[in-house]
Amino acid sequence: MPLTSSADVGQDVVVRFAPSPNGLLHLGHAYAAMIAHDYARARDGRFLLRIEDIDAGRSRPEFVEAILADLTWLGLDWDGEVSFQSARLDSYVQAAARLKAMNLLYPCFCTRASMRELQKEQWQKEGPDGPIYAGTCRHLPPDEIRARMETQAHSWRLDVKRALAITGPLTWMDERRGEQVADPEALGDVILIPKETPVAYHLAVTVDDARDDISHVVRGQDLFASTHIHSLLQALLNLPAPIYLHHPILIDESGGKLAKSRDSASLSVLRHAAVDGHKIIQELRSGIFPVGIFLTEA
Repeated sequence: MPLTSSADVGQDVVVRFAPSPNGLLHLGHAYAAMIAHDYARARDGRFLLRIEDIDAGRSRPEFVEAILADLTWLGLDWDGEVSFQSARLDSYVQAAARLKAMNLLYPCFCTRASMRELQKEQWQKEGPDGPIYAGTCRHLPPDEIRARMETQAHSWRLDVKRALAITGPLTWMDERRGEQVADPEALGDVILIPKETPVAYHLAVTVDDARDDISHVVRGQDLFASTHIHSLLQALLNLPAPIYLHHPILIDESGGKLAKSRDSASLSVLRHAAVDGHKIIQELRSGIFPVGIFLTEA
């Protein structure tokens, strides 16, 4: 039975913050959490905390503890129990099985090395979310697919063109930019089941947002392009489409977004140094940022 959206039935606004416990949170996370938290609170809604811990190889319990401590230190309270994607694997398996039954997923045997070679030789077009997969494995003969699946590691990709033939044209609503025409082909045949992990971000977040009855997805504009794919998955899986709000993100003086991989200053360091977390949030709310950190244009 299709899930219903709180936005459809006139219930409270439901918003979520969903960090991954593969590193320490930084000021960019604090800003994103604050925007989502304040959006919900201003509308007497609920603010949920979801831990995206699908990648068991990188997720760490100490990072989960740090996330909870950091949010509490910042004064950003959440409603209900914290949810964990690692406890929801069955729902992702079911969603993937449904897409496979619709003949919309195909195995991909390409390695990172072969993908880099394709990119170097410019066989891949550039999309808003990076290089677009060239479709190398999309039309492999069935006999070859069966033989290679027995011996070779593979991921599963969404055949976007075939999926759009089922759904037809799609739109989604962004509060800042208005109605958007979904263009999932701009991202190509994205991976929904990676080789190394049970599920990819695109499928997990779409299933989870429906499961959690998220009415408004409030997140950074760096994820704007991903919404084209999420809109397609919602239509294919008969899930409700939330309203989106993609807000500006914090960047450093070089123009790069703050990131764990770039050793951006962590909240834990500030917290352990007895910096006032509530003051940090008040300054972020007022548009006051530390030296060398800026907000992208609206």
